[in-house]
Amino acid sequence: MPEMSETKTGNPVKVVLPGLLMAMLLAMLDNVIVGTAMPRIVGDLGGVDHLSWVVTAYVLGTTVSTPLWGKLGDLYGRKGVFITSIVLFLIGSALCGIATSMPELIGFRAFQGLGAGGLMVGAMSVLGDLVPPRERGKYQGQFAAVMAVAMVAGPLVGGFITDHANWRWAFFVNLPLGGAALALLALRLHLPKRRTEHRIDWLGALLLSVGVTGLVLITTWGGTQYAWGSAQIRGLAVVAVLALVAFVLVERRHPEPIVPLGIFANRNFTLVALVGFLVGFALFGAVTFLPLYQQIVQGASATNSGLLLLPMMGGMLLTSLLVGRIITQTGRYRVFPIIGGAVLVAAMLLLAQLGPHTSKWESGAFMAVLGLGLGFLMQTTMMIAQNSVELKDLGVASSTATFARSIGGAFGVAIFGAIFNHRLHSMLGERLGSAAADRLASGGGGARIDPATLAQLPAPVRTAVVDAIAGATSGVFLWSTVAAAAIPVLAFFVREVALRGGPAAEPSERTMVAREG
Repeated sequence: MPEMSETKTGNPVKVVLPGLLMAMLLAMLDNVIVGTAMPRIVGDLGGVDHLSWVVTAYVLGTTVSTPLWGKLGDLYGRKGVFITSIVLFLIGSALCGIATSMPELIGFRAFQGLGAGGLMVGAMSVLGDLVPPRERGKYQGQFAAVMAVAMVAGPLVGGFITDHANWRWAFFVNLPLGGAALALLALRLHLPKRRTEHRIDWLGALLLSVGVTGLVLITTWGGTQYAWGSAQIRGLAVVAVLALVAFVLVERRHPEPIVPLGIFANRNFTLVALVGFLVGFALFGAVTFLPLYQQIVQGASATNSGLLLLPMMGGMLLTSLLVGRIITQTGRYRVFPIIGGAVLVAAMLLLAQLGPHTSKWESGAFMAVLGLGLGFLMQTTMMIAQNSVELKDLGVASSTATFARSIGGAFGVAIFGAIFNHRLHSMLGERLGSAAADRLASGGGGARIDPATLAQLPAPVRTAVVDAIAGATSGVFLWSTVAAAAIPVLAFFVREVALRGGPAAEPSERTMVAREG
């Protein structure tokens, strides 16, 4: 049978693309909306001392399950596995919405995260099954647009729910959107189905979960709940390292490993995985502190802070559309990660100039440059990763690339959080004394500094806080330049391998598949 390109309803991508985009939107919106509603959640359920676990449980579930969803899709067919992840996410959302205590909510958030881990990976893997890499550039703009919508709409929707509805709707809002995606994909999605021997690597899955859990907890707790040199953090580091070393040993011997180590023998795949890690490290680690800068220094409201990120989203959307069209027309892609890395370095250097008197127009221009760099990188690196492996490993390639970016972001947030806190405390100490600095900057990342608190401070103290937040944010972006500088260097060594689905593709690249209803 020929490789699937059409269904009874015509172009399969156009039929199911709305469902894929809705699933990605779910994955990206959830944490933003829930974060905005957290004060109301704490006010209703109590348990402020467990507040961070509402986020940590979700991140743990997502990070641990991401590689597993990719492998399960390769083994059992991506349609059924993708739909299962959506169902789990929706069940978790409903359970979170009816939680009656903080421990219940934390447990349900972990369950929800398990489903969320398959949403992004599933969408990218399904697209990889339906569209050869040569043609995939045409769809980069739509996925970039979803990221823009999530970044801007998240704070707006979360703010509206917080101000005008019960916090439970921060979770219930997922149900109609997810239900529509589920119905569309269940009825209209038809995917290639590959027949493989199903032998799940349960030991590898367990070791990977333990190792990843250790890494996430280190980056979450280090420097905040526990000192970096504490026995707890050292113990977690030992457990994580031992589990990951054992995982590698098991994967080398198992006939059907969760992550086939052979994919790292491909130079292009290894390089773009490292690029993805650095993009996550530099981007998410640094951009995490932008909302605090916008609200404290520039006076933006929490609800409207997402609108100030529009220049970044616009820049990313513009270059994603342009790069996608060029790749589809020419089949050339090697130069784009190099350009993207160089532009990202320039953007970080510009953002390092943020100060207490930087206007919103200036910061918007800096963020537009950041968006231009991301547009060259985000979807292109995923396309290279998928093109670097056999079709049978498409899910693993997608999940590993996503996992690398997520882990990079987790380490970036932790390390840049430590840099931010140190610089903030130091600058406040110079202006106000160490006692005042301890009082204002405790709690991690300026957690006790918010617009309401700032307005009640005496003018000299308020000025010192604004200057310190601006200086700490600038310092974070300056350090992120170091990680960003490695991106174009690594991308330079990517080889220009012909994309599947183009004129240079050999018939042997086409896989014989059967239709999966």
